[in-house]
Amino acid sequence: MPPVFKLQPLLDLSKLRLDEATRELGQLIAGEQEASRRLAILTQYRDEYQAQFRAAAQRGISREEWNNFTRFLARIDDAIVPAAQSVALTQQRTLAGKQNWVGKQGRVRAFDTLADRHRAVVAGHQNKAEQKVSDEFGARQHAGQDPQSDLLSLLAADRAKLGLLT
Repeated sequence: MPPVFKLQPLLDLSKLRLDEATRELGQLIAGEQEASRRLAILTQYRDEYQAQFRAAAQRGISREEWNNFTRFLARIDDAIVPAAQSVALTQQRTLAGKQNWVGKQGRVRAFDTLADRHRAVVAGHQNKAEQKVSDEFGARQHAGQDPQSDLLSLLAADRAKLGLLT
């Protein structure tokens, strides 16, 4: 069995935290989209009501109707302000969530790189051990000795030195 990558628990934990950050970012993006949708609806409603007000004013309306239109437009404007603030706040939270996610992704990438290097070193050691056994086998065969005598024990000894023996 090849030597264990000693940082594997940290890699696993980093991947878990990246998954959590991904879910959180998805929720933040959904919240931002919902806040933007609400603001767009209010703004559209205000524009439509403003158009109705202009059309009515061109036809001629009483002072009371005028006041009703302007009061209602003011209420819509009062609702738009917190909705716009909510959009700005959710955008800030989404940006912070993206930065958090990028940081977690970088950490996972760093541990993945270390794991890849570890696997390459282990594979190199395995290849060297196998090449050594092959060379020994060839040398014994060339020397006229029984190439299979002690071959298995030689292979086992080399693998044990490398920590590859199960």
